[in-house]
Amino acid sequence: MSILERFRLTDHVAVVTGAGRGIGAATAVALAEAGADVVIASRTERQLREVAEKVEAAGRRALVVPADLADTAATAGLAEQAYEEFGRLDIVVNNVGGTIPNTFLDTDEAYLEEAFHFNVTTAHALTRAAVPYMVKSPDGQQSVVSISSMMGRTAGRGYLAYGTAKAALAHWTRLAATDLAPRIRVNGIFVGSVLTSALEFVAGDETMRGEIEAKTPLGRIGEAEDIAAAAVYLTSRAGQFVTGKLLEVDGGTEAPTLDLKLPDVGA
Repeated sequence: MSILERFRLTDHVAVVTGAGRGIGAATAVALAEAGADVVIASRTERQLREVAEKVEAAGRRALVVPADLADTAATAGLAEQAYEEFGRLDIVVNNVGGTIPNTFLDTDEAYLEEAFHFNVTTAHALTRAAVPYMVKSPDGQQSVVSISSMMGRTAGRGYLAYGTAKAALAHWTRLAATDLAPRIRVNGIFVGSVLTSALEFVAGDETMRGEIEAKTPLGRIGEAEDIAAAAVYLTSRAGQFVTGKLLEVDGGTEAPTLDLKLPDVGA
């Protein structure tokens, strides 16, 4: 098998959450270009249909599932839908998540629990539902990828709920990899500043964009495809000797690139 062939996912089946735009959409299309059929889920059907067209243009099939993925029953149900539609399930990409930054005193218990639920509990619900189907696949190349964030390994003011949840997702990834080895590999990606909808306000602000670029050693904001390429590596035979790891796809950053300029407590 050649090196390039190791990146192929021919006839595999993937579930990608939060696939209507941004990293999720780019990852779904990348997996299709590598040869996989995909189940794509998010709230907005119109966005999913646009992604499905790109998947089909790559010669693969897409199952569109509009759903509120904060509902763990709906998220877990994607595994069965994938198996019923395509007859197998090989890949899970836990991409859905995110939490709006907030001050410490405005981060109450409910806010923290909501962040954990949306970023960690959803990933666990889907993966747990997927495992019985994944172990039925014939080639032993089943893989889970979770999309964490550099804020799960660094500290920045205003990111307490988000960073805590993403750190928990990262360690969940390591623990799940131990539980599911050797049959299913589980890895994650520490994502840096990527120009998705969450950073749309940056695109039109030259000062803010310049600040992020200046704080990034590679001198640019990431693209969704940068993360998608890492996901293809981790889910394919190219990454077959990798499990329980978090790839840092962040332009080389070791500290937050966006200062929210929150005041000191009591100031």
